[in-house]
Amino acid sequence: MTINFVLITALLISLITDIKKRKILNIVTLPAILFGFIYYTVFQGLEGFLFSGRGFLLGLSLLLIPYLLGGMGAGDVKLMAAIGALMGTSFVLYSFVYIALIGGLISVVLIMNKNGIKNSLRSFFFQIIYLRGNLGSLLLNKDKSSSISFPYGVAIVFGTLGTFVWGNYK
Repeated sequence: MTINFVLITALLISLITDIKKRKILNIVTLPAILFGFIYYTVFQGLEGFLFSGRGFLLGLSLLLIPYLLGGMGAGDVKLMAAIGALMGTSFVLYSFVYIALIGGLISVVLIMNKNGIKNSLRSFFFQIIYLRGNLGSLLLNKDKSSSISFPYGVAIVFGTLGTFVWGNYK
């Protein structure tokens, strides 16, 4: 129960700061990571340390590539690492699935809102046909004014909470 309280507290604080300031604070994530390691080490010894360590490493690695490619901030990565350190590998993996689904849904809604539903659907179907015919190549647009971004901590928080509600992670 204590570990769940620490996780939910870290998630709620991160949600608020990510929405308001577009930052997930080290003062929240780093103590949560440390608490996970200490908690499991004290109560389960080396096996608990390894449980927390594996969760930490998996949580860290799940968002490391998107971070390195500039798709998200370091706070998002550290929050996933904290989730792993507090809850272990199964929980962070299940959470990641929910996070990806929620993040994808938010992205689709934002794209459709920016471009309009009609243009978005037309572009979607054009891309399916275009890619299927092997006619094109991948173009990367570096124009920041045309990009859409959102605080991904929102998806992380709701995906993790979804794991509490719907996840069968044990």
